[in-house]
Amino acid sequence: MINFQYLRTTTAKSALTLLQKDKNAKFLGGGTNLIDLMKRGVTAPEKLIDINHVPLKQIELVGSKIHIGAMATNTAVAEHPLIQEKLPLLSWALNAGASAQLRNVATVGGNMMQRTRCGYFYDTEMPCNKREAGSGCGAIDGFNRMHAIFGTSDKCIAVHPSDMCIALVALDAEVVLATPKGERKILFKDFHRLAGDTPQLDNNLKADEMIVRVEVPLNNFAKNAYYLKVRDRASYAFALVSVAAGLELQGNKIVNVRLAMGGVAHKPWRLTSAEDFLKGKEATTENFEQAAKLSMTGAKGFGENDFKLTLAPNTIIEALNLAKSKA
Repeated sequence: MINFQYLRTTTAKSALTLLQKDKNAKFLGGGTNLIDLMKRGVTAPEKLIDINHVPLKQIELVGSKIHIGAMATNTAVAEHPLIQEKLPLLSWALNAGASAQLRNVATVGGNMMQRTRCGYFYDTEMPCNKREAGSGCGAIDGFNRMHAIFGTSDKCIAVHPSDMCIALVALDAEVVLATPKGERKILFKDFHRLAGDTPQLDNNLKADEMIVRVEVPLNNFAKNAYYLKVRDRASYAFALVSVAAGLELQGNKIVNVRLAMGGVAHKPWRLTSAEDFLKGKEATTENFEQAAKLSMTGAKGFGENDFKLTLAPNTIIEALNLAKSKA
């Protein structure tokens, strides 16, 4: 790890001012991912701006939306009564991620900004277009068991690692950003990017912007929702495949539905075709199977991750059945 300058700020405005002076600087929240990357030599910012004292830890109902500050910890969000009552899907997704110790310090904003756990990205001796553009993607013809089956490119097949973000995509959240000209909002589903030709860009956050909060609209999915995460061990493991499922039911009829997947793409993967198919239909395993089949359109394995082509639809079906059984 190289020497770096450490600065501390107490307002979003001053944080942006410091960032504008050096756009290669990094914001430091919980540091659960950034410090690891610095230790491994994957990133080497010369300046860290500590934003832990910026008052962005709110979790509150404002009108018809729940506002969650960017500096709220994963534990604080997951255990908050408002989240557990109104957005249980988010609570379950957060509790499925990392370890209790990490959740105690990891922040919502940091969770959104975390980088892939692809082994080629972390190994500075290996080719990785995310780490060094133009160097190649070692995973495509290498060890790719954990890698993407949707939205891949010939430049990168890495997956997005967050559980929280899968739930927030399913819940139609918005991201609120502080900019030099005031606040800017972006749909959560548009915040992260597919790799395309620029895999080094994980999201659409501009160099002079800062995440200040997430806004989640109230919904009718609290009663029938489930977050199912398939992984190699029961805790502290990233998803092979995960599914966030929310159903709004009238009797056994699906009035509305939300579905998103993790562990399968460079960004949280919303299953809109499956949602459109299920709306207005009966909540039956047969319909869930058809929705899962539709969800796999365009999926492609790379050898060692071919098993995801079977695991993914099976996980969708199971998640939907578990969400239904909450009735």
